[in-house]
Amino acid sequence: MRPKEKQKTHEQPLIGGSRLDLMLNMEHELVRLAEAINWASLVEAFGPLYSEKTGRPGIPIRTMAGLVMLQHTFGLSDEQVVGEW
Repeated sequence: MRPKEKQKTHEQPLIGGSRLDLMLNMEHELVRLAEAINWASLVEAFGPLYSEKTGRPGIPIRTMAGLVMLQHTFGLSDEQVVGEW
């Protein structure tokens, strides 16, 4: 089943009541990489592969693609990348 799209807001994401951009080093290479990736094109490319009505709710495409990129970048096994996530 296709994952539910998150609603875009102009608010900063909060984790534990704090703004995420204040907790992260915005110059870190993984943060910069995430900003450089065209996530919308991945959603457009992989979206049609999801069923509209059957199966369990899907995991967001950005999450799946990001985990595969991290797995490849750091040479992690399936178990390791899921454990780290």
